Amino acid sequence: QLQLVESGGGVVQPGGSLRLSCSASGFTIERVTIAWFRQAPGKEREGILCIAPYGRTPNYADSVKGRFTMFRDNAKNTFYLQMNSLKPEDTAVYVCSVAHSYYGCGFTEDEYHYWGQGTQVTVSS
Repeated sequence: QLQLVESGGGVVQPGGSLRLSCSASGFTIERVTIAWFRQAPGKEREGILCIAPYGRTPNYADSVKGRFTMFRDNAKNTFYLQMNSLKPEDTAVYVCSVAHSYYGCGFTEDEYHYWGQGTQVTVSS
């Protein structure tokens, strides 16, 4: 069964950090595009970060550039979203996703084939 499961969400104060995990089963993440999306209350889902397996650099949304990074651990078949300098406007449900693309990535949802169930991140004092 092909599955993505996120973990690591929670409540954090502004300026704090949090790391989300996305564990894959049923397929290997080594040669797929990996991405994180988020959906804040009352807003549409937005893509924030993606990395293609043979791409040169990650693709970042402007809203997270310089604060968020992502990386994969192929041995654990898991990828991660490291979030630093968190702001209240980062509050959202964060969802991981993968696509069978190899040289570049974007944030069009139709590009992606598998989705996790989401994990809540709340930034509040």
